[in-house]
Amino acid sequence: MANVIFTVGNSMMGDDGAGPLLADLLTRTPAQDWVVIDGGSAPENHVDQVLAHQPRRVIVFDAAEMGARHGAVHTVDPRMIADMFFMTTHNMPLSFMIDRIRETGVDVDFVGIQPAVVAFSFPMMDVVRQGVEAVHAHLCSGTPLPEFAPLLTEDALI
Repeated sequence: MANVIFTVGNSMMGDDGAGPLLADLLTRTPAQDWVVIDGGSAPENHVDQVLAHQPRRVIVFDAAEMGARHGAVHTVDPRMIADMFFMTTHNMPLSFMIDRIRETGVDVDFVGIQPAVVAFSFPMMDVVRQGVEAVHAHLCSGTPLPEFAPLLTEDALI
């Protein structure tokens, strides 16, 4: 059994490439006790790959329009994803994918990073890249997750 970081995003869409960047960083410098799977822009196609690892825990990481400062990283209650407006470039809402993983008894957390620009052929903004690098460093430090500021309600946005 392993823990899985399941990244989501499209590197051709500016800051939406945060997930693939984290996957790349974790591939080059792995975090102990974590397996990384890059779900790209169609993460629903990779759920079986995630479940094949028989994970104890899955962290879904994606750029998410949360109304927070650019590059801010928050743990979001996955039940809020369906209720709140989250920017998505994916075919299927992430809440459906998360529910599918949860149905197997696996603990799932959603960690979002606030994008600045999500547009075709735009580069990733430095503030978002720095946020992703901080997440990578956090994972590699062995510090338990989630220790990112939770996003509890719309009033809690920073």
